[in-house]
Amino acid sequence: MSELLKKIDARTKLAGTNKLEILLFSLGQDQRTGRKEVFGINVFKVREVMRTPEITSAPEMPSSVEGMVSLRGQLVPVIDLAKYAGIVTGSKPEIMIVTEYNGHTQGFLVESVDTILRLDWSAMRVPPDMITNRMAGLVTAVTELEGGSLVMMMDVEKVLAETALADDSHHFLNIKPIKEDRMIFFADDSVVARKQIERTLDVMNIKYASAINGMKGWEELQRMAVQADLAGRKLSDVLHLVLTDVEMPEMDGYMLTKMIKSDPRFQGIPILMHSSLSGSSNQKLGESVGVDSYVSKFEPQKLSMKLREMLKIEQID
Repeated sequence: MSELLKKIDARTKLAGTNKLEILLFSLGQDQRTGRKEVFGINVFKVREVMRTPEITSAPEMPSSVEGMVSLRGQLVPVIDLAKYAGIVTGSKPEIMIVTEYNGHTQGFLVESVDTILRLDWSAMRVPPDMITNRMAGLVTAVTELEGGSLVMMMDVEKVLAETALADDSHHFLNIKPIKEDRMIFFADDSVVARKQIERTLDVMNIKYASAINGMKGWEELQRMAVQADLAGRKLSDVLHLVLTDVEMPEMDGYMLTKMIKSDPRFQGIPILMHSSLSGSSNQKLGESVGVDSYVSKFEPQKLSMKLREMLKIEQID
């Protein structure tokens, strides 16, 4: 455990083209199925790993929210991932993974952590419908370890959105529709993120198409390029911006950006990176592969303003 803790900070600074590192953890043996599943979380989102500290209960919280702890003067909500995922165990979670993404810090209670696994995003597959349905959309990607066991990447953004109990309607109140005809394409593997992007674009009256990961996105973008070519038009006349997440199975946002920027058919189409990985190192990596601008996730107002800027839309008073 101590050796793992020493490596966390250094590991979170690593980044590579279409590479990721995930921290493996278990939520315990499910008494109903007898199985002990292995989950993963991107190390970029892990701030530290510690023994479960004393937790102060908070009233009127979802059952999976155990309460809060004070970490160096900061109050941090604590979520029991087994309870959230509906896994019934007879053990008490002994480890807390402190995560930080999109400007939020929270603790996830787990039974145990294992190791850090480095692999290529191409090894991460979109989960089959059976897993998606059983885990209620909580799993965004699956990969296979040596020996045949599976690791399921957990959509921590979904966990945060569903345990925060916050009404986000006010985030869309001041977003104005545009009069110009604009079309964008976006790629994101998170159900929660896709819904919020769609809601923002609907309010702005912007047309869109989308994909659930970078690989599917690249396939669809190539199809659009072929259609434009057959119609004798430049693709930039019909597609005005690409919005991409960073973390996605099969192909991440960095690789997708690199593919787009190396293809002359996409000349003149800006790329906006939309991610909860808000660290400056991630933004610099995006710039190195050709990303034109960056905006943080789950902030519709900022997204709408950035879209207006990049689409050259005049602000409506």
